[in-house]
Amino acid sequence: MTLTAEEIRILPKIVLHDHLDGGLRPATLIELSAEIGHELPTTDPDALARDFAQNANSGSLVRYLEAFSHTAAVMQTAANLTRVAREAVVDLAADGVIYAELRYAPEQHLEGGLTLQEVVEAVQDGIKEGIAEAAEAGYGIRAAALLDAMRHLDRSFEIAELAIANRGRCCVGFDIAGPELGFPPSNHRAAFQLLRENLMPVTIHAGEADGAASVGEALGLGSARRLGHGVRIHEDIEGFGTDEEPVFGIIAQHALDEQIPLECCPTSNVQTGAATSIEDHPIHELRDLGFAVTINTDNRLVSGVSMSGEFAKLVEAGWTLEDLFEATLVAAWGAFLPYDERAELAERVVEGYES
Repeated sequence: MTLTAEEIRILPKIVLHDHLDGGLRPATLIELSAEIGHELPTTDPDALARDFAQNANSGSLVRYLEAFSHTAAVMQTAANLTRVAREAVVDLAADGVIYAELRYAPEQHLEGGLTLQEVVEAVQDGIKEGIAEAAEAGYGIRAAALLDAMRHLDRSFEIAELAIANRGRCCVGFDIAGPELGFPPSNHRAAFQLLRENLMPVTIHAGEADGAASVGEALGLGSARRLGHGVRIHEDIEGFGTDEEPVFGIIAQHALDEQIPLECCPTSNVQTGAATSIEDHPIHELRDLGFAVTINTDNRLVSGVSMSGEFAKLVEAGWTLEDLFEATLVAAWGAFLPYDERAELAERVVEGYES
């Protein structure tokens, strides 16, 4: 079945892995940069978007990460954080997203004098404004925030406390982000212990820049309810990608048995080397083996993607409407929301695919 771009756009979508500082509107980045005297590669919105996308596809991690120095520079005031969050929600809603979890690291937004709590509140104000603006435009979207701690730094316990203090109001979960290789979850043992004691939902970047051992720590020590990316979990499956009968290791078997959602980001995974191409992405076989795969953007501006675009690429790689539906339903049930609210999300997904 061939789906048109418009048919894909109006499908209900759920994004569980979208970085706030990776999804600014190019025009907004240009405007805010001019206000603070920050120099960008270009001041033409289309050219800037192309520049970031080219860097992301260059195979150079240094060039890929360059974009975040620009976006972080303009996200140091409450007003700018609120605006960026508001626009993110509006843009996602227009792309058919009915629920979004936006993640960000509060510790990266303190250079303008804000406190961690003020950062959290500024982002929450933007999320609320974005939901209201989207509703005025005829889009029904829910959105929430995940707080990231930077795994190569030492404030994870403080960010865990912040997440717990804002649970249910400005935050629905906790994550560790940043360089995965060399910075395992075990570096943040105290933070994860605190989160477990307070029953705080946790997702952890794992199985992107490091292999199955990183995933194992995320699931065990970190008690992760979801895996950020998680695609390299296939390294714990003997015979993966061959005609042989797969043999699951303990880590992969656990993720399969518990139906741990994998927050796959197809284009980003190719750009960072976690997958060789969309066509050969592990998401396809992981789906066929019964893993709980979901579809996500990661960084909309930096990677030059949208949820509709990711859906379209998967369709080109052979995904059917039923495949998209099942992945979206997995995402609905994997949301860090109360059970009844997840059930309502799932119902919206079912209704959207039946119409």
